[in-house]
Amino acid sequence: MIPKNFIQDLLNRLDIVDVIERYVPLKKAGANFVACCPFHSEKSPSFTVSQTKQFYHCFGCGAHGTAIGFVMEHAGLGFVDAIEELARSAGLEVPNERPATTEAYQKIAPNLYEVMQTATRYYREQLKNSRRAIDYLKQRGLSGEIAAKFGIGYAPDGWQNLAAAFPNYQDATLHETGLVITGDEDKRYDRFRDRIMFPIINVRGQVIGFGGRVLDKGEPKYLNSPETPLFEKGRELYGLFQAQKAIRAAQQVLVVEGYMDVVALAQHGVEYAVATLGTATTPYHIQKLLRLTEHIVFCFDGDKAGQRAAWRALENALPYLQDGKRISFLFLPVEHDPDSFIREFGKDTFEQRIQEAMPLSAYLLRETSAELDLRTQEGRNQLLQRAKPLLTAIVAPATALLLRKEVAVLSGVSQAELEELYEIKPVARSVRPAMQKVGRTQISTQRILLQCLIANPALGAQMPDDWHGEGAESEAISAVLSMLREADFSLSGSALIQFFQGTSYENLLVAAQIVVLEWGDEFDVEMWFFDALKKMHESKRPQQRHALENKLANKSVQDMNVEEREEYMRLFKRS
Repeated sequence: MIPKNFIQDLLNRLDIVDVIERYVPLKKAGANFVACCPFHSEKSPSFTVSQTKQFYHCFGCGAHGTAIGFVMEHAGLGFVDAIEELARSAGLEVPNERPATTEAYQKIAPNLYEVMQTATRYYREQLKNSRRAIDYLKQRGLSGEIAAKFGIGYAPDGWQNLAAAFPNYQDATLHETGLVITGDEDKRYDRFRDRIMFPIINVRGQVIGFGGRVLDKGEPKYLNSPETPLFEKGRELYGLFQAQKAIRAAQQVLVVEGYMDVVALAQHGVEYAVATLGTATTPYHIQKLLRLTEHIVFCFDGDKAGQRAAWRALENALPYLQDGKRISFLFLPVEHDPDSFIREFGKDTFEQRIQEAMPLSAYLLRETSAELDLRTQEGRNQLLQRAKPLLTAIVAPATALLLRKEVAVLSGVSQAELEELYEIKPVARSVRPAMQKVGRTQISTQRILLQCLIANPALGAQMPDDWHGEGAESEAISAVLSMLREADFSLSGSALIQFFQGTSYENLLVAAQIVVLEWGDEFDVEMWFFDALKKMHESKRPQQRHALENKLANKSVQDMNVEEREEYMRLFKRS
């Protein structure tokens, strides 16, 4: 875990305008800055950045957050990676309060990246000197420009060729990065020999591993770097660094199975493809790609292995589905992979296939009902059993609702019966009785208080200790006050937005943030805040009077104690 006080310090040191302008050109517009949103296509700018409040919001697609959130969304980084990226730019070192060193977020020595870069240069130089390797790439239809774009190289045949690139071949970093294998009696040899080398690059542009492909027949056909402090194959995607700009432009990403598929597609102008690294599609892959784009298309071979890979991708995607974002599946003819298909039929035909890819819902229903006779009770029963683990994994409300309805219809049961059978809560509940109405003044007052706390969190210290209210906005205020008290009221508005992301209060705080973005620098937040507090206090006086009347029903003023008399005077004698 990264301490909250470090995150607050980092946000205080960053200027969100400087951070965002590294990726998107901003223009001054009144108190704020604007741009065309980098997260969806638009012609007029609706992406707004507040320099004084240090957060952004798109009035078109709803994207919002802090400098940390922006880097996560734009670069496709996880939370910890985004913090590390921004901390480096601010000259800070992230406190080492992390999981054990066997986990993904361990501290990595900078010289490991240097070792990988040196190896990359060596392999690229060797490619220039190998007519056999060059001819192989030409036969696969690759140009020199594409080979250079992806940093493709060649590892010569031989046992210790890397000794020419590293004066100290016994250096521990060569083993730590997986470039060499240490055998019996500490004898070393190169891991990659007589292979076309594909550098695996992270989203920061650093080489973290390699994939090596044999030129002729041989096993294994592809050989990847082992798991290292730099490289965890279940978290990385080949070609993502090169494809990021094209993915955003197309608002879709194509996930394929091999390095050569990615490179061949790029050669033919399909530049938004990435590949898994010899492993099944993982939840990390799904989450990373959904941060980057609206539409993921999985493109697998039509053989049994491709079908298994597609189904595994579907299963891993279900818990991370988001309403409004799409996942589709494209199956090529059995005799083709993306590389051979695009070379034979061209870009237009291939992209037409992408447009016709099967939606996840259709693929799920097709596979769960395959070879079942739904005219029989037994067939419908089997469908219900097959669909249960899939439907119960989906948390996206609209997607879950629609799929439940379709499975219920196919099974001949009602949606309510299906949900009862699966022991899951209904997505769409029956209309609840109307809540007791609260006065307009009280609702608007609580909303104003929440907005003021986002604009100037230090005002939270002025809130009464016994403050309480009813409804969702009051609960959000209480949660904000609790966090502010923990931090001695030193948090910024951007830190509050960051800390409450992913919680049940996020939407209410974002709604408050949107209003605050429209307040100019001259807006008197304090006056607005104290006026709201006064109105809130006055709105409660009738209830307090009634409660006091009941309490003192049988007492005269002379019979009251000091505290009761003071309360009586406050509530009944003041205008």
